[in-house]
Amino acid sequence: MSCNWGTELWDQFDNLEKHTSWGIDFLERYSKFVKERADIELSYAKQIRSLSKKYHPKRSREDESRYTWCLAFSATLRQLSELAIQREELAENLNTQIVCELTRYTQEVKAERKTHFQDGRRTQQHIESSWKQLESSKRRYERDCKEAERAQQVSDRIDLDNKTDGEKRCSLKARQTAQQKKQAAEESRKDYVTSLNQFNQDQHQHYHTLVPVIYQRIQDMEERRIERICDAMRSSAEAERKVLPVASRCLDVMMDAAEGIQPRMDTRQVVEVYKSGFDPPGDVEFDDYSSTMRRSISESSYLDNRMEGRRHSRKLWPFIRKNKLLTLLSSPRQPPPPPPTSPSPGGVANSPQSPPPASREPITQRLNDLMSSGSRTRKQCLRSLKRGLSLKLGSGPADCSHLPPEQRRKKLQTRINNMNEEIQREREQRDALLKMREVYEQNPQMGDAGSLEPRLEEVKQSLQRLEEELRRNQAWLLEAESKACDLSSRRQSGSCGLNSQVDTPGSSSLKQLEDRSPASRESPDGSYTEDHSAELQFKSRSSEFDDDFEDEEPLPSIGTCKSLYPFQGQNEGTLSMVEGELLSVVEEDKGDGWTRVRRNLEEEGYVPTSYIKVFLDSSAKGFVQSSRLV
Repeated sequence: MSCNWGTELWDQFDNLEKHTSWGIDFLERYSKFVKERADIELSYAKQIRSLSKKYHPKRSREDESRYTWCLAFSATLRQLSELAIQREELAENLNTQIVCELTRYTQEVKAERKTHFQDGRRTQQHIESSWKQLESSKRRYERDCKEAERAQQVSDRIDLDNKTDGEKRCSLKARQTAQQKKQAAEESRKDYVTSLNQFNQDQHQHYHTLVPVIYQRIQDMEERRIERICDAMRSSAEAERKVLPVASRCLDVMMDAAEGIQPRMDTRQVVEVYKSGFDPPGDVEFDDYSSTMRRSISESSYLDNRMEGRRHSRKLWPFIRKNKLLTLLSSPRQPPPPPPTSPSPGGVANSPQSPPPASREPITQRLNDLMSSGSRTRKQCLRSLKRGLSLKLGSGPADCSHLPPEQRRKKLQTRINNMNEEIQREREQRDALLKMREVYEQNPQMGDAGSLEPRLEEVKQSLQRLEEELRRNQAWLLEAESKACDLSSRRQSGSCGLNSQVDTPGSSSLKQLEDRSPASRESPDGSYTEDHSAELQFKSRSSEFDDDFEDEEPLPSIGTCKSLYPFQGQNEGTLSMVEGELLSVVEEDKGDGWTRVRRNLEEEGYVPTSYIKVFLDSSAKGFVQSSRLV
């Protein structure tokens, strides 16, 4: 079947115009569809990236890199970000390769279609004009023929009735009129024949030459339009197909991460992280009230203190006997020294300030200020307490003896590994400097070998310092491992002894009471472990306390002070000062005789209140008074 529009659709000009117009509308609609799809892909990528960023850890925590399920989740979030990038690339390809091209092509095809249909309308108008001219000449020829026939009939009738001279003259005139009408009809006939031939020629040219050419151009335009839509759909699928391998790899990584989760390893890791290495508590002693023998003073004091500690632990967790919080939140343990009896030569003439009497214990006052203040004041109070802890205790003893045996061993092992890596870097740097010095000595034009000596000396000193620290930490690690081995052997022997003992509960408990000493119930920091749950609760709250204020800013200054006497800060948490020195006041005296000050935004500590003269800012006075009223 022929598919030429010029021969098959020669009489469907209006339908072709409607069809091509609908095709261009479809092209514009498809362009809009691709653009909206690209916008959806872009929005999806943005939301996926936002979701990944929202659930990604804000800062690197040690727990996140320790457990397999945390690592798997982090890998999933990273792959989601990669998927978002691929979706953004897909949206960009759809916009640049399809939407922009289709928009430009739509304008071109509109202009081409307009030109083709203008040519079609001109040919249509031409054939219609030729037809009208033919119809006009045909009607004129028909009219002239009828008039000539009537004139001939009149002339013939007059000739038959010719009797007189007057009638003869009328007959002659009628014959002349008939002759004229016949000549006019002959001329009309000639015009009609000419118009008919011209119309037939125009019609043949219209339907066999002009219309097929124009319609063929329109058909080619339509086929190009359809081909362009096909290319656009193919490009869209190809753009998404390019993304699929990367998306498939991301999904494979997610699957591998999920399959890499090892519950048994994670539970073992929990043991490695939180194992203390202490012996579990023994059986509760049996109090034999039927015995006539009185207990010793040490045992009685120990049990009384034990029961009192339990009573205190049920009331409020910060007031456990010998709890760490009591030792950390207070100012320096001993009272501040009294000021000198006479001012020094360069001192201030004014009399030194005397410390105000402490109306209540410092820890009680600080906790009451904390619990009774508003949210903003409470936050600053918490920051103040935390800064006090960090100033007084720092990061703990260098040998990590404040940690449980197992945690101490792991801490020291990590420190030794880091030192080994640092020593290796320093040695590589030393070897590089030595090689460079050798090159300079062989080729003096390349550089001065003497200029490397200061850096070499600095590296050697750093290596010596690191090696000394390494030996010291290795000795501490050996000590910690020996203690851990002793605890392990003691635990095993204790369990064997318990299994071998076959006695009544009363006698067993009495024997354990006789063998147990008060020192054996102390934890490594020297505090009794009557209430393990309270200490665990304190540890959890202290960890939350550190997390909340990890990224805190320095406390603002509430005033200034001038030292009246020199002070040598020999205790932990105190700050030394010279006479006449100006310092910034960070925290007022809480009633314990110490004021917290800062020097140069770096050094911070406590000084005796009686050794300084405080000048508080007006705004700070109002803030302090309002916080106390709250």
